[in-house]
Amino acid sequence: MRYLSGKSASDNASDPHKLIDQDITGILTTDQANLETILQNCSDIVIKPFQFGSNPPINGMLLYFDGLVDRQEVEINLLKPLMLEMDMLCSQNGGLHDDVLKNVRYRILTMADLKTVKDYNSICHHISSGDTVFLIDGIKEALVAGTRSWQSRGVERPENEVVVFGPKEAFTETLRFNTAMIRRRVKSVNLKMESYVIGRVTKTDVVLCYVSGITPPNLVNEVRSRLSSIDTDAVLDSEYLNSFIADTRVTIFTQVENTEKPDRVCGHLLEGRMAILVDGSPTAMILPISFPQFWIASEDYYTPFIPASLYRMGRFIAFLMALLLPSIYVAVTTYHQEMIPTALYLTIAATRQGVPFPIFVEAFLMEATFELLREAGLRLPRAVGPAVSIVGALIIGDAAVQAGLVSTPMVVIVAFTGIASFVAPNYNAALIIRIARFVFLIAAAALGFMGIMIVLILMLIRMASLSSLGLPYLSPLAPFNWAQLSDIIVRRPWYLANQRPYMEGMENQARQGSKEGQE
Repeated sequence: MRYLSGKSASDNASDPHKLIDQDITGILTTDQANLETILQNCSDIVIKPFQFGSNPPINGMLLYFDGLVDRQEVEINLLKPLMLEMDMLCSQNGGLHDDVLKNVRYRILTMADLKTVKDYNSICHHISSGDTVFLIDGIKEALVAGTRSWQSRGVERPENEVVVFGPKEAFTETLRFNTAMIRRRVKSVNLKMESYVIGRVTKTDVVLCYVSGITPPNLVNEVRSRLSSIDTDAVLDSEYLNSFIADTRVTIFTQVENTEKPDRVCGHLLEGRMAILVDGSPTAMILPISFPQFWIASEDYYTPFIPASLYRMGRFIAFLMALLLPSIYVAVTTYHQEMIPTALYLTIAATRQGVPFPIFVEAFLMEATFELLREAGLRLPRAVGPAVSIVGALIIGDAAVQAGLVSTPMVVIVAFTGIASFVAPNYNAALIIRIARFVFLIAAAALGFMGIMIVLILMLIRMASLSSLGLPYLSPLAPFNWAQLSDIIVRRPWYLANQRPYMEGMENQARQGSKEGQE
């Protein structure tokens, strides 16, 4: 067994970039020299030349990256059968008279995951993925054995989508663990998982999931086309793919949903949507998606429909509060004082005595401070992050009031706004609110309620012009669809959920009362 050193195999070695596109020569010494050239400076590559069989013995070679394979499986299920059982086979038959590779693949090795490759590029891709490659002298093909095994994080609770009821499993950074969690929930041969390798350097495994017979074929073909056309160096997370497959790229309104919960992915798949999983990413990307669906929590479907509907309507109200409450306060106190009861207005005026800043500047500074504290709480270690953000908000708020820099009502408004923004079950939706809130503040300071209405109308026009793989971004609000709206504003009980949300091209919309497409 040999490890390549950090130096080149030869000072006059060929260009590895040209060698990697060549086919296997079948001459083991040449193939070994070429692979050493391609893999030069890779200190973690393991090359194991050995002999197996008899009458005469055959030269072979194993390649794998240390740390990516199960070494015990390599030794027990690869080396041991080749070096012992092949001798027995040769002794019984008086040598190998048939194809050596065929005998090895079908008579010697018992591993289930075996395939052949014919070029160096495929060899490098498989060993980088944790497989072991076996080359035989005189054979222009290499045998690839699935021996992937590396240290990974186990299945844990979701960190960003905490629920009281329902499954509490979250995706991990290992792709096959994630696909297995989906497959375990949707036990149907119609659940399709198509694999792609994206990234010239990283060669990242990407899986497209959908349910055949439910997902519209035109959407599947469109996503296939967009994934196949991606030409980039690296894909390290599912969010890398967002800008490549989105209908509109320059916008704050995300056109996909990210989730770390397998049950949420399965729910979307059964409604005709697709999911994209990326090796190394603990989140799945769901598409197409509409903006109202950002306010639907997976827990809604694990509680009785009446309280679930009330909580869902509460989230819509919290969304409006988080988006508009500071700007409405600025507009009312600056331009529309007649809307405030006299007693309340006198109280607000009394608390603002001595405050040196206009209400807009006061609100802007408080909102910016709150956002900084929120980011600090996210970036700090988990043991101290929440404490610093909460204590920091209390101390800074109290100190600012005592110093006369801000008024007490403004602290209350910002606190209500912050709490309401945390109600959003999806981080992407909360991010949209956090950005748009400052735009509404500026408009309220400039034109009062008229400025708020102008920005709100422009925002709705912009959202109405967007789409996610052709699905209108405000669907089912615009275009209006009463049947689908019954599961957006409120949570429709399961016994009334006879049909899936309609998407153009959907082959099977029946959810209950029909066995079509459910096998």
